[in-house]
Amino acid sequence: MVGEYRTGTGKMTFRTRRGSRVALVALSALVLSACSSTKDEDEFVGDTTPPAVLFNEGLALRQEGRLTDARTKFEQIDKQHPYSEYSRKALINLAYLNYSQGKYAEAITSAKRFTTLYPGSEDSAYALYIIGQSYNKQIPDVTRDQEMTQRSLAAFSELVQRYPDSEYAEDARAKIRVAHDQLAGKEMEVGRYYLKRRQYIAAINRFKVVVTNYQTTRHIEEALYRLTEAYYALGVINEAQTAAAVLGHNFPDSQWYKDAYSLLKTGGHSPSEDSGSWISRAFEGISL
Repeated sequence: MVGEYRTGTGKMTFRTRRGSRVALVALSALVLSACSSTKDEDEFVGDTTPPAVLFNEGLALRQEGRLTDARTKFEQIDKQHPYSEYSRKALINLAYLNYSQGKYAEAITSAKRFTTLYPGSEDSAYALYIIGQSYNKQIPDVTRDQEMTQRSLAAFSELVQRYPDSEYAEDARAKIRVAHDQLAGKEMEVGRYYLKRRQYIAAINRFKVVVTNYQTTRHIEEALYRLTEAYYALGVINEAQTAAAVLGHNFPDSQWYKDAYSLLKTGGHSPSEDSGSWISRAFEGISL
């Protein structure tokens, strides 16, 4: 090995070179340490930026349409000044910016954090509105799972319950009606599937959900007719007659009622309401 040289001053030369290498390594470490220290100091200085300054910068960037940069500023406030008044303002702005950029999962997370941390804030109604809208934007067609519809309905219902006079309540009520119609449509879609395959009990259970829970939707007329059809096919004539009678009472000019009437007539029956039927009870006190 090089360390075993015996001629001249070879061994001493080896030690001298080794010492030089150690010195260079030590110097490099000092330089890197100095750079790291400078970087840490810069980050520390950045952490001390007043939240008001960061917030105003975020607002200015949002006004300019630089939404990603604005979101970064608000995130800085949330991380660096979590207990400041500006943290509350930054969090609701984060929810809005995420929603406006189609980042619905992030918008929901920010808005939920806001409602948890600041339940008494005047912006809580807006946070709930963002949650509802974020779910609403993800509602699929009726052939698919309706979990997003359910979540949208829950958020808007909470908004209306807690803040009935807020500026967002009217639109929330409209979105609730749309959600109900969507959920009723899903039940009808599945009910028709079972009815077509003569699985009448399964079909009735689906139409029953519509009659019980979604009476003010546009699907109620067809649901009552389908109940007439399914019960008639099963030979449960009194329930078929009741479904048709309730349909005729509430929608006398409906084509669905005319079809139900004709169906019963084929067997020599006519619409006749049984007050003891679950269908009659479902409509007690209901004005359609």
